[in-house]
Amino acid sequence: GNKSLHQKMVDELKHYYNGFHLLWIDTKVAARMVWRLLHGQVLTRRERRRLLRTCADLFRLVPFLVFVIVPFMEFLLPVFLKLFPEMLPSTFETESKKEEKQKKKLNAKLELAKFLRETIAEMAKRNKADSG
Repeated sequence: GNKSLHQKMVDELKHYYNGFHLLWIDTKVAARMVWRLLHGQVLTRRERRRLLRTCADLFRLVPFLVFVIVPFMEFLLPVFLKLFPEMLPSTFETESKKEEKQKKKLNAKLELAKFLRETIAEMAKRNKADSG
């Protein structure tokens, strides 16, 4: 039963893939349930239990996802800042609004950068505590 490192990694990836796949299915079902709730339909006890379990799973996943998402967020931030502030048609904008938006953009960038730095520092500390 001595598996090669490669085999171990493949098993690990399969495990993650299956986990994510199941969670994805659960999340789609949960989203449908929430949709029904919002439209005034009533869920059965079993459905409600499943919805709660899926939410719990998603929350448990958050710390794990931070490791995956944080690098992407830094990378995607300029893209999002481009896409979303510009959703307002330019005809609605005056000059001062544009300046304001530029300032807001910069602030958002600085805030997020600060948040990411703190998060990463916090994680590094926790990792040291775990290994130390």
